[in-house]
Amino acid sequence: MALFARVGGGIYTKAADVGADLVGKMENDLPEDSPRNPATIADNVGDNVGDIAGMGADLFGSFAESTCAALVLMPKYNVNGPHLDGDYAAALYPLLITAFGIYGSFVTTFAATNFMKVDQNEKIEKTLKW
Repeated sequence: MALFARVGGGIYTKAADVGADLVGKMENDLPEDSPRNPATIADNVGDNVGDIAGMGADLFGSFAESTCAALVLMPKYNVNGPHLDGDYAAALYPLLITAFGIYGSFVTTFAATNFMKVDQNEKIEKTLKW
């Protein structure tokens, strides 16, 4: 999933960049990122999508891989095969961290959207920082 998000963001970024360059530089002799080139907006949006999708994919990939690694490496091995020896807390710890992260994101989203009303441009930064 992380790979597809990373590749999708990269494809969107590159397509917007190539389109802006072809229209602006090649056909109309405009400089890079000229405000007279309407494709510059698409290029900037593409860069933003690529950056956000790329960072999100990297973060999700690292988090999912470390959680899976902890779950795979947790069982103890002996001659009879893997077993847990009643140490279920160690097996559930990675999943518990994930569950608290999901709960925390719900709480912060609810608080940011219901307690901090953004009705002016000056309140955007304060709400995001809060």
